[in-house]
Amino acid sequence: MRPNVKSAGVGAAVVLLTGCVLYFSRDDTPPPPAQVSAPGSGLFAFVPSMVGTRPDGELKTQAGDQLVVDAELGHLFDYYLAGLGERDLAAIRAEIERELDRRLKPGPARQAKQLLSSYLAYKQALAGLESTLAPSADVAQSARARLAAMRGLRSAYFTPEQSAGLFGAADAVDDDAVARLEISADKTLSAEQKQAKLAELDRQMPAALREAREAPAKIIRTEESVARLRAGGAGDNEVYRLRAATFSPEAAARLADLDRDEASWKARVSAYLAQRAAVMAQPAQQRDAALQQLRDASFTPDEQRRLGAYE
Repeated sequence: MRPNVKSAGVGAAVVLLTGCVLYFSRDDTPPPPAQVSAPGSGLFAFVPSMVGTRPDGELKTQAGDQLVVDAELGHLFDYYLAGLGERDLAAIRAEIERELDRRLKPGPARQAKQLLSSYLAYKQALAGLESTLAPSADVAQSARARLAAMRGLRSAYFTPEQSAGLFGAADAVDDDAVARLEISADKTLSAEQKQAKLAELDRQMPAALREAREAPAKIIRTEESVARLRAGGAGDNEVYRLRAATFSPEAAARLADLDRDEASWKARVSAYLAQRAAVMAQPAQQRDAALQQLRDASFTPDEQRRLGAYE
């Protein structure tokens, strides 16, 4: 999820690394009011742009109450860091620590908070890294240099084991993407040679990376099966079992939540459009105010931006 970045008084440092935009605001503007209710969900959003979402990251521990340091921990940190610009860094850090205390026992929570300190320092250091990189017209070369610089920076903040846990999966994706860029940009290779090299990359791809690359297609195939089930009269239980067998019970539960949210949205839009038709028959001088009142009754300001596609 991308942050909804507002104007920062002194400015914000932005770094673009492997597709990630990180915002570190140094503004001292007081943060907005605390959490915002997510309509109909019973949940609370940390910032308005997170309404309707749930915190990322499935935290795990192992024997001896040791924290498992993996990409899921980074996903949790990044979920809240996406709120930079809507809340200041101190408020975001405090919220992450509350979430860690909520999910983990005291020992693992303490370990996670120590790692959070390193993670925040590393992310802030990344903000100054871009200016140290020499510009290059070669996209693949530029990407390779950026990855090398980013990884070199990590040793100042993480142990090798922590780096592997937090970033190993993303590094594999980045390396594969850059290798493909280099092959595509190599003018010394014929089209056939490029295809052969790309095929060799496919053969050498680790199973986890192959699964990640195939995940979107797997989701599409599963949702096509869900559509067929529903068309045949199947209910939510059958759909849950199919998704749980394909992904996991946790993923199936999250998808069921999305289904309910989508159904609620469609129902509200349908009701709005029916009432809108009656409002449109009113005299022009009354119409605009009545339409806005109708929108405000059923939708948040953010949701109202989506209505244009239905009107």
